[in-house]
Amino acid sequence: MSNIQTNKPVIGITIGDINSIGAEIIIKTFLDNRMMEFCTPVIFASNKTINFYRKLMNENNFNYQSIKDFTRLNHKQVNVYNCWEEEVQITPGVLNEAGGKYAARALEVAIQCLKDGHVQGLVTAPIHKNNIQSQQFNYTGHTPYLKAAFNAKDVLMFMTADNMRVGLLTEHVPIAEVSRFVTKENILAKLQLMRESLVKDFGIDKPRIAVLGLNPHAGDEGLIGREEIEQIIPAIRHAKGNGILCFGPYSADAFFAREMFTQFDGVLAMYHDQGLIPFKSLANGEGINYTAGLNIVRTSPDHGTAFDIAGKNLADPNSFRQAVFTCLDIIEQRERYAENTRNPLKKTELASE
Repeated sequence: MSNIQTNKPVIGITIGDINSIGAEIIIKTFLDNRMMEFCTPVIFASNKTINFYRKLMNENNFNYQSIKDFTRLNHKQVNVYNCWEEEVQITPGVLNEAGGKYAARALEVAIQCLKDGHVQGLVTAPIHKNNIQSQQFNYTGHTPYLKAAFNAKDVLMFMTADNMRVGLLTEHVPIAEVSRFVTKENILAKLQLMRESLVKDFGIDKPRIAVLGLNPHAGDEGLIGREEIEQIIPAIRHAKGNGILCFGPYSADAFFAREMFTQFDGVLAMYHDQGLIPFKSLANGEGINYTAGLNIVRTSPDHGTAFDIAGKNLADPNSFRQAVFTCLDIIEQRERYAENTRNPLKKTELASE
């Protein structure tokens, strides 16, 4: 990542649920002034919210500048973009309507700033998927909300860490309904998205992708379910025919227990817990969530709101800090990919002028 002042990306940070650990992990991350060498952070929240948690945490050394528009952006310190002015009662650890309402407000403002080009990347602190529900936010989480906001054809919930990357075929879907989403078409779409992301966002020229089975023992050749035979294997064959280096289906338990994931650049899991339980267990506390398929870069920590420890100054900022660095890495990698794949004839023409 570049630490040249003029090249620093502006990174938007949404506060998440104001009663969760979001403000704590943000403050802990940017207390380290060395973070300013890599980016210009803009926290979408309110002064009063940040002040509340700064005092609660007794972190008087956390300094920031308040802004209401980007003409006053300070590239040498943290900026807080005021998304609301009204008095809001903050109750750490309490699940209530205010927490969801202002999480949604911050997200809405941040997305508009992304669309306007004021912000180059987005890191989202955790929301509570139930209390954020409203007419404006009728989604099961950040991923489908961002898909709609940016009119993306498809997106992939892609959990990444230094030692593994796991994408999900289905996200927040009840287990009883998962199997109906396990179709050849859906698997092909996610495999294509994963391949494109590994090439463009992670700089892997010929990524190898593992596909997990849906059923125990990957169906045992149809003895324990037929999704592997009827949907998953045909999808893998079709994808291979289209140049995607994918393999499987693998039995999920043996795949992770034998560390087979180390042989692949990405893993496609069929459902949420199949992918996230091993990922969170093996990612050494530094895993993050990346939304592949968007025209902007969005990351988040791989944990939730943690209301049980909110306001107690116990929250670990490692995953959030890693989410910031991954956001910056992907922005840089996308720029490198665009440069490397630019029309060589145009380069020649420009050089000869």
